[in-house]
Amino acid sequence: MSTAKLRSAAEGARDDVADLVYAKFMSGFADPTRLRIIRYLLDGPRAVGEIVAYLGMSQSRVSNHLACLRWCGYVDTERRGRTVLYRLTDRRIRKILELATAVVADNASHIAACTRLSAAAEPS
Repeated sequence: MSTAKLRSAAEGARDDVADLVYAKFMSGFADPTRLRIIRYLLDGPRAVGEIVAYLGMSQSRVSNHLACLRWCGYVDTERRGRTVLYRLTDRRIRKILELATAVVADNASHIAACTRLSAAAEPS
């Protein structure tokens, strides 16, 4: 195989890996509960109890989602005395949501009618 073909194959493999990472990044926003948590944290750091009360879900379920968001780097924690606060790690998350809001507003009926996307992302 020529050097050019090897380089092209290697770049294609990197593209495949990058696409997987991007898809996983977007999956963080794809779950309705995680998205609600992210939106709630846009207003500032919150304690788990506040997030639980806001969502009306069990603490274990909320903690599971927070662990996912933390693992992926969307949120981190800050200890203030005995309270652990969750906050967004990057101000660009707000911009991502603003852009998504604009795209959704322009395409809401098409997105709602799409039968190709997983129903697992829909709230139950």
